[in-house]
Amino acid sequence: APLASVATESMAMSRANPVRRVVSLLQQMQEKVTAEGKKEAELFDKFMCYCKTGADDLAASISAADSKLTADTSSLEAAVAMKSQLEKDLEAHKTGREEAQASVNEAVAIREKEAAEFAKASAEHKTNIAAMGKAIAALEKGVSAGFLQTVAAAKLRQLSIDAELDASDRDVLTAFLSAGDGEEYVPQSGQVIGILK
Repeated sequence: APLASVATESMAMSRANPVRRVVSLLQQMQEKVTAEGKKEAELFDKFMCYCKTGADDLAASISAADSKLTADTSSLEAAVAMKSQLEKDLEAHKTGREEAQASVNEAVAIREKEAAEFAKASAEHKTNIAAMGKAIAALEKGVSAGFLQTVAAAKLRQLSIDAELDASDRDVLTAFLSAGDGEEYVPQSGQVIGILK
């Protein structure tokens, strides 16, 4: 049926007055142009809305990016400065560590030298103390003449020269230890034993 009505209408138009046909065509064109105008106005309004809000959004985005760039630049500069400071601190600590290691090495060397000197002095003192013990024991037994020919007596002679004694004590001890080369020994062992003890 719709086909029949369209065909009827077009036949009616073809029979209609030519002026009427022009008026009908103009009315149809006017409706079409009005509809297109409304459509374009809606599109224009949408575009203008986008331009207004889009420009504001874009400006806000640019502003945020600028502030972020400034903050990032500041952070980067702070990080570079911190890195530089840490490198200087590291270099200073390395130098300090090397100096400390050198001090430790020097202290170890001094301590080893002192330990060697102490061991030598300790051995010498122990030998001297042992010689004095033998000398005192021999003198207390009264075998002074035989004692004077021993190694302990020779050590005691050397000790009497090196030790810190009063001059009078040293003279008595030296005289005692020197006796026996053809001289008659006068017993003074009590005094000598007192000096040695």
